[in-house]
Amino acid sequence: MPIALFALTLSAFAIGTTEFVIVGLVPTIALDLGVSLPSAGLLVSLYALGVAVGAPVLTALTGRWNRKLVLLSLMALFILGNVLAWMAPNYGSLITARILTGLAHGVFFSIGSTIATSLVAKDKEASAIAIMFTGLTVALVTGVPLGTFIGQTYGWRATFLIVAALGAIALVGSALLVPKNLKQSVPASLREQLQVLTHPRLLLVYAMTAIGYGGTFTAFTYLTPILEDVTGFASGMVSLLLLVYGVSVATGNIWGGKLADRLGPTSALYIIFGGLAAIMFALTFSAHYPIAAVITLLVWGAFAFGNVPGLQVYVVQLAERYTPHSVDVASGLNIAAFNIGIAGGAWLGGHIVEDMGLMSTPWIGGLIVLSALMLTRISASLDNRSPVPA
Repeated sequence: MPIALFALTLSAFAIGTTEFVIVGLVPTIALDLGVSLPSAGLLVSLYALGVAVGAPVLTALTGRWNRKLVLLSLMALFILGNVLAWMAPNYGSLITARILTGLAHGVFFSIGSTIATSLVAKDKEASAIAIMFTGLTVALVTGVPLGTFIGQTYGWRATFLIVAALGAIALVGSALLVPKNLKQSVPASLREQLQVLTHPRLLLVYAMTAIGYGGTFTAFTYLTPILEDVTGFASGMVSLLLLVYGVSVATGNIWGGKLADRLGPTSALYIIFGGLAAIMFALTFSAHYPIAAVITLLVWGAFAFGNVPGLQVYVVQLAERYTPHSVDVASGLNIAAFNIGIAGGAWLGGHIVEDMGLMSTPWIGGLIVLSALMLTRISASLDNRSPVPA
């Protein structure tokens, strides 16, 4: 594999860290800026909305630009957003910084796969994409807990400064290693993307993605205060638990992909959504007991992101059948749906914390995940009437 791929992987690692590390810093930011937990949690929502807007809209607007130029511009924007977060004197300026960084995130993952595949031979394209996306998994396993530890020890601003430095290294690596003349596909117009958005079968999968992840992030956004205030763990122990959670997530991703390959996307999603809802209901009770809480956290990690492969494969299968000229756009919009779910879940979780208390977030999140399971059953029944070719 060409070394340029590792510049993309480092970019994905930095971007993944800055997206999810905020979960571990919510209490710290709330205390430092004098805002409520729900207001600090809103930073998760606003970032995700930036991703959801950036992925389809900015990808189309930059479709005719040189791919390397777009990549370098995105990393520059990413660095700027994190530097602004480091310097943010107040809550409003931190919101601006998070939205800017989210815009860069959305476009990066829209074009990153195209760049990765252009660097290798046809028979190694899937492996190239997998290497790039390893950055996201590693971010969950190591970047998030380490970033949380740094933020809790040296102040939350230090975390964003270090992430900006990682982005600068990735920018230099991409400038030196990624070739200038990358192959460029015909750019997708906004009109084509809107056509993909109007097909009812694809809309159903987007809803499954958004609602499934919305349920997860209703509780996950407030995981750190749950572990500190309800379970009673010290902040240093929470950083370690987030590391353990990240390892579980990485394992769950692999397991979810194998399950989707073996059983088919919808059958795998039945198991994963069902298990995810059950474990979130269990957390409502287990969070009060340290050992039970740790066990629940391990199982939650295994299910939390295990549905990513199934959802992505499923949307591609449906797009190949119903909108064959816009498969990449459909896949990108599913990433946008994922982030809409994150934004909605974090926003709803904030209102639940404010009105009902922290420990209402897990069971309400579980009910939302059950809604995604019901949508999956509806979609599968439609497939049975008119089977989707694998």
